[in-house]
Amino acid sequence: MATSLTWTGSKSSGPSFAASGALTESASLRWILIGTALVFLSVFLFLPLAVVFSSALERGIGAYLAGIRDPDALSAIRLTLLAAGIAVPLNMVFGVAAAWALGKFDFIGKSILISLIDLPFSVSPVVSGFIYVLMFGLQGLLGPWLIDHGIRIIFAVPGIILATIFVTFPFVARELLPTVQAQGNDEEEAAVSLGASGWQTFWHVTLPNARWALIYGVILCNARAMGEFGAVSVVSGHIRGLTNTMPLHIEVVYDDYQFVAAFAVASLLALLGLVTLAVKSLIEWQARRAAQIAQAGGGEP
Repeated sequence: MATSLTWTGSKSSGPSFAASGALTESASLRWILIGTALVFLSVFLFLPLAVVFSSALERGIGAYLAGIRDPDALSAIRLTLLAAGIAVPLNMVFGVAAAWALGKFDFIGKSILISLIDLPFSVSPVVSGFIYVLMFGLQGLLGPWLIDHGIRIIFAVPGIILATIFVTFPFVARELLPTVQAQGNDEEEAAVSLGASGWQTFWHVTLPNARWALIYGVILCNARAMGEFGAVSVVSGHIRGLTNTMPLHIEVVYDDYQFVAAFAVASLLALLGLVTLAVKSLIEWQARRAAQIAQAGGGEP
C-alpha cells in the first residue's frame, strides 16, 4: 500500500508530516477489527465470568453465602491473604533493590542476575514446587535435618509462602527496571553534588520518579500471589482447613461435586481479580495524567 505524506512544517518549527488517507483504515475494516475483539473477549472473558457468577448464585444467596462461610473456605481465604501479605512486601523490597542495582550500576554478572530474575517466567510453577520438595521434603536435601529440629516446610504454611514468593518475585523488578533505566543518572548526580546522601537520593529522587511502576508491579504481584495454583498445589498437600489456598479449595470442593460452594469461592477470587484490574486501570490513568501535567508544565510529575 502506497503512503503519501504532506509537508506541514516550517523552517522554525522543524519538519512535520501529516499522513494522507492512505494510512487511514476504512470504516468497514475498523468495525471488523472491533467486532473480532468483542467476540474474542465475550467468548474467553465475559462468558466464563458470567458462568462463574450465575453458577455461584444458582441456588440463591443463602447457598452462596454458606459456601463462603464454610470453615474450610474461610481458612483458605485467610491462608491466601497471608501468603500474599508476606510475599508481596518481600518481593517489593527485592524488586526495588534489584531494579536500582541493575538500572543504576554496571557490575560483573549483571546479565546473569537479569536472567535469574526471569527464571520463574521460564520455569513451570509445578517444577518450582518440586524443587522445594526436593530441597525441604522428607527425602529432600535438607529434609532430615529439618525434621530432626521440628521444622516443617513442605505440606505446611511455610512451603506455600516460599512457593508464592518464588513465582511472584519477578513482577516488581521487571516493572521497575525499564523505568529506572530510562531515568538515567543526571538527577541523582545533581542531588549528590548538592550534598544529598545515598539514601536521601534514593528516597527523594529515584523512588518518587518510579512510583507508578512500583505500584503497578505490586498490583500484578498481588494478583499472581492470590491466584497461584501450580507451585502451591505441589507443596501444600491439599490438607483441608490447613494448607489449601483459595484456588486449591475450589478444586477440592468441585471434585466433591459441591459445585455451588466451588463457584462461590471462585466468584470471590474473580471479584478480587476485577478489583485488581480496576486499581491497575486507575493507576495507569493517574500515571498518564501525571505525565501530561508534567509535559505541559515542563517539569517532573
